[in-house]
Amino acid sequence: MHLFRHARIATMTRHPPWGWIEDGALLADGETLRFVGHDDDLPAGLKPDRETDLQGALVTPGLVDCHTHLVYGGDRAAEFELRLRGATYEEIARAGGGIRSTLAATRHAGEDQLFAAAARRVRWLMAEGVTTIEVKSGYGLAEVHESRCLDVARRLGRELPLAVRTTSLGLHALPPEYENAPDDYVHAVVSWLPRQKEAGLVDAVDAFCDHIAFSPEQTEKVFAAAHRLALPVKLHAEQLSNQGGAELAARFGALSCDHLEHVDAEGIAAMARAGTVAVLLPGAYYFLRETRLPPVQGLRDAGVPIAIATDHNPGSSPTLSLLLMINMACTLFRLTPEEAWQGVTVNGARALGLADRGTLEPGKRADFAVWDAEHPREMAYRFGTNPCRRTIFGGVERPPSMP
Repeated sequence: MHLFRHARIATMTRHPPWGWIEDGALLADGETLRFVGHDDDLPAGLKPDRETDLQGALVTPGLVDCHTHLVYGGDRAAEFELRLRGATYEEIARAGGGIRSTLAATRHAGEDQLFAAAARRVRWLMAEGVTTIEVKSGYGLAEVHESRCLDVARRLGRELPLAVRTTSLGLHALPPEYENAPDDYVHAVVSWLPRQKEAGLVDAVDAFCDHIAFSPEQTEKVFAAAHRLALPVKLHAEQLSNQGGAELAARFGALSCDHLEHVDAEGIAAMARAGTVAVLLPGAYYFLRETRLPPVQGLRDAGVPIAIATDHNPGSSPTLSLLLMINMACTLFRLTPEEAWQGVTVNGARALGLADRGTLEPGKRADFAVWDAEHPREMAYRFGTNPCRRTIFGGVERPPSMP
């Protein structure tokens, strides 16, 4: 057992605000927390194997990045420059750019190459106290390549000290070989899912439902297939238009609906009834220079849990800083610092269907971060800095993580 003493602890439980404990202690027994409370309330006669004095440092739960697209080949920095020089998305796409350039680079890359690139990206997140991530496929868009990307994501969890949840996102975009046959591609994606599940590659199923992507009817076919396989679903919903995706996802008991700039009152009510988490993605909102804000007050009023994630991807959110997303959630979406922190801890975990992390309390995983700060609101206020001092994953201190 490892005892950590004399810390300011934001447990992220409901009461008091921030679940705050002054001069607190945490006892990790293997991967599990056995005590979280005031230092003065430690059991008498406790004899831990190891004791660490945190000297007043701040402790929070390990951060959860619940929406990423970390496994892909190449980048699109050149396209970023072209757009700033006036090129349109359509012009770039006709020249072979856009998602098709990432598709080609991903299909061309070897598994070790994909893993090495993804591992470098993950280490940036880990350096900021992230202990759990979700990784979506979606840049292979053929069964062999989608499964390879999911296998790389699984390998990240095996070879690096963090937890990885995998999501099959075959319905991300239409690959060129199906350009004039979208329904045939949907049928193909449905046929992959049983084999992906049997191979242990997938924890959830996602889709991009929007006017530039897949229709609600096409999305429903994939969700019905996931339901038959007892796989939970998530949805890229109402990012660019309102397609009724949130209501569709809620009918399937979706873990989360993500983006949501165009969600309406009916969609919010459906999410509230289903217990579906709203995952807001300020990095994509910022990078795409969007102007329509997600309806944060409507989500609050309906009691829909709000999570925050990086949405790391090469086309619309190339960030690798969840701390920056906390600041952006506050400055762009007007979340309070506590709401933003709930979004990357307890609600981020909920968006992945994980009840064993996201707060610091007995019985939960011993995943937590130690910060050079007096209060978490400081990380919502500042940006461009990383005050993470150390990270504990499953009760074990993780070595410093940088690419």
